[in-house]
Order: sequence, then structure tokens, then C-alpha cells
Amino acid sequence: MIDKEIIDQLVREKNIDKNLLAEIIERIFLNLIERKYGDASNFDVIVNMDKGEIEIYHHKTVVKEVNDPVHEISIDKAREVEPDLEEGDTFIEIVNPSEFGRRLVNLAKQRLIQEIVKVEKYVIFEEYKKKIGQIVTGDIRQIKRDAVYIYIGKAELKLPREEQIPGERYRRGREIRVLVKDAVMGKSGPEIIVSRADPQFLIKLFENEVPEIADKTVEIIAVARHPGDRSKVVVKSNNKRVDAVGACVGIKGSRIQAIVRELNNEKIDIINYSIEPEVLITRALSPARPYVLEIDEEKKTALAVFEDDEIPVAIGKNGQNIRLASEVTGYTIDAIKRSEYELTTSEIIYLEDIEGLTEHSWKLLYSVGIETADELLDTPREELLKINGIGEKTLDKILKVVNEAVEKKKRELEEARKKAEEGVVSSEEAVKEGEKEKVEEEEFEYSEEEIKKYLEDSEDIEQ
Repeated sequence: MIDKEIIDQLVREKNIDKNLLAEIIERIFLNLIERKYGDASNFDVIVNMDKGEIEIYHHKTVVKEVNDPVHEISIDKAREVEPDLEEGDTFIEIVNPSEFGRRLVNLAKQRLIQEIVKVEKYVIFEEYKKKIGQIVTGDIRQIKRDAVYIYIGKAELKLPREEQIPGERYRRGREIRVLVKDAVMGKSGPEIIVSRADPQFLIKLFENEVPEIADKTVEIIAVARHPGDRSKVVVKSNNKRVDAVGACVGIKGSRIQAIVRELNNEKIDIINYSIEPEVLITRALSPARPYVLEIDEEKKTALAVFEDDEIPVAIGKNGQNIRLASEVTGYTIDAIKRSEYELTTSEIIYLEDIEGLTEHSWKLLYSVGIETADELLDTPREELLKINGIGEKTLDKILKVVNEAVEKKKRELEEARKKAEEGVVSSEEAVKEGEKEKVEEEEFEYSEEEIKKYLEDSEDIEQ
């Protein structure tokens, strides 16, 4: 007999299915039978959980002379119970569990406890495997160097150091909310990994605090997070009458404040989504605002130009702001000072501005789309020689003049940069000073005769 109250208690407290418990008890008794008789293949064990009964049936073959008492029974002995049995028939003997003796019964109890512990661990594993990605609440029991251990009932949850919010303090007995990140079954039982640093934890907090997100009226498009410091959340409204940012903030900031408190006062930037990359990136770079924004949609890159005194805000602590903006928009964003940007743009040399390069020459190059010194120098020589009106000697003259202009410009810009870095003058003034000694080329209008003479002077001009 099995105590029915004990069974009900096990089912209730351990959350074990009755049928599974019956299978465990059946396996244990079959193991006991094998220990006692050496073979359990001709035994049936039936566990009735509702009545709290165990029935064991021993099947034997009726024989005239018994050679194997485990599998055979004499016809005379069998007919004492069932007179109609014949040789070769099967005789079923009912075995009383008490016949196993105290030692085997105690062994069965130990095995039952072990099996229940295994099942309990498996039940916990299955339960938390289904909860991956959800927030659960538990009590802090242990605080160690590498992890904090949280208990929910019989389940032990591990909050590793790398999943903790930096700077957050933990106290034993304190209630804490965590995100179930992973659940694996190890040799000693389930290992349930939880997190407070994962971006998904932030998303779930928004879902819990903002009904409009829970019912999909407002959608979270992207999240980038530096736990404990700052996060950026891009949101989009699927209803024109609902303000996505306002819904997340709540009346008097009630909703966002609840999330911030949960995250140990982590700053959260809520960004209204835009299909326009320029608008989205500008919003993502908040609290800084770019003076110029150059975007390459194909390469997914952006160059953001800021006023010199706003660069620290744009980049943020340890590059945090610019990195989060890049993550949340999907663009690789580079930040640059306005002074540096203007110096960089000053490096562009247009062919028509180069002293010593004739109007005829630069117009020939302009006709094929070559307008700057860089474009000219980046074009293969064989391609340049295909231009009608330019031969070997003419090209050499053009390249000589352009290379000299480029070198001169580099020297001027280098001097300008040095002065700008020393704070002597602004970047614009520095560039102007570097160009003071430049002699402006006089503008000429060439007549047809002059052009013809110029072409004749070039011995290798292509006709």
C-alpha cells in the first residue's frame, strides 16, 4: 500500500504529474524484483495512484517438473489454486510487496526520493525553459563574487556578474526582478541564467509599464543599451492618434520613471522613429545636435559634424552616446568637429582654381567629368590619354602642374591646422591665412587662334 495523502502531497508540492509518479514507482519495484528474483521479465507491476495500491503479478509456466522456480510452477501446486490448469498454461501469482523485506523496501524509498528529486529538477528546467525572455520576481539568497543567486520556490536562478547592472547593490532577502535568459540541464540539475543587463530586459519592462506597447499600438523598433548608464529606444506608433514617445513617458513621466528606478537610474532616451535616415540619426544623437550630417545609405555610414564645444556631448562618456546611436539606427556614425570638417573640405582643389593650368586644359577634363585634383590623380593614365585633345606630353604638363598645386595645398593646410590647434585663430581664419600668399590666376578668354597655337605646340596632341 502507498499512503494516498503522501502521494497527493508529492503531486501538489513537487508539481509532479501523477502518471509520471506512477511510472517511477513501477520502475523502482521492477528493480526490486530483479534484485530479489534475478529477472523481472515475467512480472507486472500495476500502481493505482487513486487508491494508493501496488499490485505485483508473477507469471509462471505450468510444468510437470520445476527446473526454474522463477519462471515455472508445478502442475500440482498450480491446481491447488486453479484446478482446471493444464501443463503449458500460465499461472499468475499475486506477490505481496511486504515479502521484499525491510532492506529492499528501504532501498525502494531511497530510490523513490532520488527519482523525485530528479523529476523535480526536470520540472523546474522545463518550466523555466518556457519562461526564457520573460521577467520573473524572486528573492536574493546568496551574493558571491561572480554571481548573485535568486530563489523562486525550489528554483535557483543565477545572475552572473556580466548580466548585472554595473554599480547596483544587492542585499539578501531583497525582492528582485530579472529576465530569464537561458536554461540548460547540467549534471547536477538545471542552470537558469537570468539578466538585468540584457536589452531584452528593458524591452520587457516597457511592455509591462506601457499598455500601448503590450497591445502593439506602439512598437519598439530598436534598442541599444549601456547598462546602468544610458539606453536609447526607438519607438513607432501604429495609430496616428497615439504619440509613441508620450505613451512611453506617461503622465508626468510616471511610466518612464518607474523603468528608470528599476534600472538603477539608468538614463533612457526615447526616440520617435522616422523613415528618413537623416531625421532618425539626428534624433538618436540627442542630446547633441549635428551641424552637418552626411549619410551614405548604401554603406550604412554617417558623418556627423558638431560645433567644437558640443563634441564631448555628442560622443559621450567613453564614446557611449555615439556608439548607442550607431547601434540603434543601424548606421556606423563618425563624429567630427566643425573646425576639422571645414579644414577637410578645404582640401578639395578644383582644376579651374589651379594656377598654371590653362582654361583649355581644365575644360577638356571637365568635359569627361573630372573636376578636382583628386579625381584627376585617381584616374588611370591610359584613361586620361583617351581624352580627345590630350596626348603624352600634354598630360605630363597637366599632371606636373596639378601635383605641385596639391603639394602646396598640403603645406598650407598643415600650417593652418597647427595654428588652429594652438588656438591662435579659428579654422576658417587659419585656412585663409594659409592662402594669403596665393597669387590669383588672371582669367583669360582664349581666341581660336590662341587655342590653335597651343595645340600646335604640343607635339603629340591627338588629332
